[in-house]
Amino acid sequence: MRLSSAILVAGALALALSSCGGQPRRGPPPKVIDQVLRGAPGLAQPSTIVATEVAFGRLASETSQSAAFLQYAATGAQVHTPKGLVPAQQWLVQAGSAMGATQWKTRTVAISCNGALAASTGRYTDPAGIIGNYVMVWQRQGDGNYRWLYHAAGPDVPQPPPRIVPEDGDIVVTSIDAVQGLVASCQRQGADIPPPPAISLASDAPADATLSRDGTLRWRWEQPDAARRLIAAEYFYEGRWLPAFEISLPSSLEQ
Repeated sequence: MRLSSAILVAGALALALSSCGGQPRRGPPPKVIDQVLRGAPGLAQPSTIVATEVAFGRLASETSQSAAFLQYAATGAQVHTPKGLVPAQQWLVQAGSAMGATQWKTRTVAISCNGALAASTGRYTDPAGIIGNYVMVWQRQGDGNYRWLYHAAGPDVPQPPPRIVPEDGDIVVTSIDAVQGLVASCQRQGADIPPPPAISLASDAPADATLSRDGTLRWRWEQPDAARRLIAAEYFYEGRWLPAFEISLPSSLEQ
């Protein structure tokens, strides 16, 4: 059975990613998170990344979104804005009080064999109701906790149609959010891991790629023009490299 199977996380777990400053605390109690994590083998646990994003959202709701971004930032963390990469602290100063209550919902987590590096992507809704995609890259620290190294987000173009408000008497079915967990394979001792596929880049476009130290996860970004950013991740699984996700993030709603 393929190890990179979907991890089903209760809808309440995803709701905990809502960072709504000043509102009552939302999200599952620690017991729910413990149940999600229980039984995950080895150090590479995608559910740990989900739990980290839950804790990030909870801190944002209890303090502020900028405080959560700052506290969970790794040394050298950068934000990929439409104008390029910006150090996290500089981005936070520029954003200031404009960082409102954004809701985050994890959709996919790809993690290296040794669990030291992970890339996640999901959906967000900002205070103005704008919906889009985000990407986070997480690095495990010396204390075992994860901190983010890279963050990028961009709106859907066009935006999804508004949700239909149910009327009295309508039957409403609440869906369960599914988080896809992709775990890289560990190579046998003494065996070499083949390099990931070559990257084809647009000429002179700003770009970069990072390979995990164990050689089982690669994440990369490219900015072919001012209108979009491309972010992708691949992981090594049972002798071959597979795509984890590839996201195109528009810079604005006017595309």
